[in-house]
Amino acid sequence: MPTRRFPHRFPRWLPAAAAVAVAAWGANQFTALATVYRARTDWSALSLAAMFSVYLVGLVPGLLLGRPAADRYGRRRVVRGALVLSAAASAVLAATDEPSVYLARLATGFAAGLVFLAGTAWLRELSGPSVPTAATARRAMYATGVGFSAGALASGVLAEWLPDPTVLPALAHALCCLLVLHATRRAPETAPGTTLKTTPGTAPGRRPEPGDAHRSAVRHPRFRYVVLPASPAVLGSATVAYVVLPPLVADRVPGYAPLFGGLVAALTLGTGVLAQPFAARLDDHGSARATLTAMATVIAGLLVGALAASRDSVALVVAAAVVLGAGYGLTLGAGLHEVERLTPPAGGPGAGPGSSPGPGPGSASLYQSTTSSGFLTPLLLAGTAGHASYPALLTGMAAVGLLCLAVTAAHSRRHLPGPDHLAHPGGRRSEDSSVGSAVESTTESAMTGATPPPTPSTMQLAPTDPRSRRPWAE
Repeated sequence: MPTRRFPHRFPRWLPAAAAVAVAAWGANQFTALATVYRARTDWSALSLAAMFSVYLVGLVPGLLLGRPAADRYGRRRVVRGALVLSAAASAVLAATDEPSVYLARLATGFAAGLVFLAGTAWLRELSGPSVPTAATARRAMYATGVGFSAGALASGVLAEWLPDPTVLPALAHALCCLLVLHATRRAPETAPGTTLKTTPGTAPGRRPEPGDAHRSAVRHPRFRYVVLPASPAVLGSATVAYVVLPPLVADRVPGYAPLFGGLVAALTLGTGVLAQPFAARLDDHGSARATLTAMATVIAGLLVGALAASRDSVALVVAAAVVLGAGYGLTLGAGLHEVERLTPPAGGPGAGPGSSPGPGPGSASLYQSTTSSGFLTPLLLAGTAGHASYPALLTGMAAVGLLCLAVTAAHSRRHLPGPDHLAHPGGRRSEDSSVGSAVESTTESAMTGATPPPTPSTMQLAPTDPRSRRPWAE
């Protein structure tokens, strides 16, 4: 049955971008609401941290199922179904009892995972083949960033100045989901069919992308000694900035705690988006320079956060949010570049020109799964807060980060991927390729609430020097 033409006065990709944004909104609205729950209920800090972290339990299955479901059932159907689920989850969240909040966060995470995968693919395909990959990547990244920031900021504003602060923000998001659902009713489907295509020698119902490439990346020593030590810092830095620190100075902003929490979250995530392209400029095939810089930034942010907690300073919390937000964006971008180099072309070693280089969605989701542990940071800190002060805990996290930094530094120039892993050995990345690599990741966030998985980035061959260089030095 042919799909009705979408009105030409709007860009074809706009409904898909709106779906990604509203899913990210739902993922991050709990940031400001947690402050209201803390003031209006007798829920413990540990319970609130668990409510925040249970989102991850729903997000991971959504990320794993999003792309296969979109290929089998179509992007439009999966995205619209996830929007219905996200609206229902926010309606349940408005009930404001403890079991409802847990259930709502779980469903919100699953819906967000589906949209982050299927929605970004839909957006890219609706943009058309004439639009460069970097441009569609930026659209998806901006949609995700706007959604994450709007979720925290809008919930904070509504909770601050309107009645029923635990009800109206959730219902506002549910209404936005329904509006976007209405907007997508005439958007065209871009999936070629409802079943997975197969190629000769491929099992029916299986994607032609080989899982061996992703397993090869995980087994590579560089993944263990460079990627893994830095991966918890991606979401750990972001969640410390806007989940852990604002409540510690809530008494310094009496009457404005929800708004302050929303502003800090928006500042953290916005800084992370701005920092991601710099990871491409720092990226170096011959060393872990970008990862080391990113980890050092996160450690500095944790120390500023510890100082903010000890001095009960609002200004220092804001400063920590900026530094930790930069660390979040740098670690995300640096990790994606490392995983990209470790993933062989789709055709395997010796693949010909027709092989697809770099990581596909499977590799991106794989990397995102390694960063998910950082999402448990608020729960870990809340569970140990009875045994040590927050300044001591944050300083201890910085010390652990320093140990991880030492491991990465020791292996910075070792275990470099060989020609079987590099689709384009010694490539030099542009700023746009960084955006394309980081857009769908997250997402973290997720994953900052959720960090979306990345699209494959492109690499340009350097004419002579096999090591990447800073663009401004050329």
